[in-house]
Amino acid sequence: MELSIIIPAYNEEKRIGKTLEEYLSFFSKNNKENYEIIVVMNGCTDTTYGILESFKKKHTPLKILEFKAGIGKGGAVIEGFKIAKGDLIGFVDADNSTSAPEFEKCVKNILGYDGVIASRYIQDAVVEPKQPLSRRIASRGFNILIKILFGLRIKDSQCGAKLFRKDVIKKILPDLGITRWAFDVDLLYQLKRNRFVVKEIPILWKDSEGSTLNVRKATIEMFLAVTRLRLIYSPLRVIVKVYDKLF
Repeated sequence: MELSIIIPAYNEEKRIGKTLEEYLSFFSKNNKENYEIIVVMNGCTDTTYGILESFKKKHTPLKILEFKAGIGKGGAVIEGFKIAKGDLIGFVDADNSTSAPEFEKCVKNILGYDGVIASRYIQDAVVEPKQPLSRRIASRGFNILIKILFGLRIKDSQCGAKLFRKDVIKKILPDLGITRWAFDVDLLYQLKRNRFVVKEIPILWKDSEGSTLNVRKATIEMFLAVTRLRLIYSPLRVIVKVYDKLF
């Protein structure tokens, strides 16, 4: 087993089928049976499970984890990390914004690195269609914030395609927390604290239909999440319990 790809899914009945068709077809052709795709259902209330079951009958590399209660994207990825068998372990969004060939670029670029993360905001990256100004401002502002708070020299912490070596994941897994918006930042910060070397690569990222992101609400939640995370990794961590009660 060489490659494990985790896909967190929350009510993805309209999009997960297309993603699985592409990923299963692509990696079956390029990796033969030497890969697995782990879909972690996070509190789904639609027909996502039935769609996954229909795929699983035809594709043995597909594995399904179901959590009835919502555990968030971070929680879903962490649960996938726990059972992944690959020498390389990564995750990708369920909406196919990062296509299988684009995710393969992470695999091809990992030689000499502990991890590879895809980026929409570095040279040679392409975003189709161009994101609304409000979303671009929110994304850039968020990345400036995490640079200030955590010293992360990453242009795009939130892009949903990341890949790491198994030993790296096993090292940081016990210290990863479950936070909705701060999970990726926590992951990247744990890598930095352990002096792991991560490469950021440009990709073609296609904004998928069906996104329900509320930019204003998301921006507030992201700010609160990373502020809480910064408190955890500071001498002021004792006030996090008070912070949690307030927010």
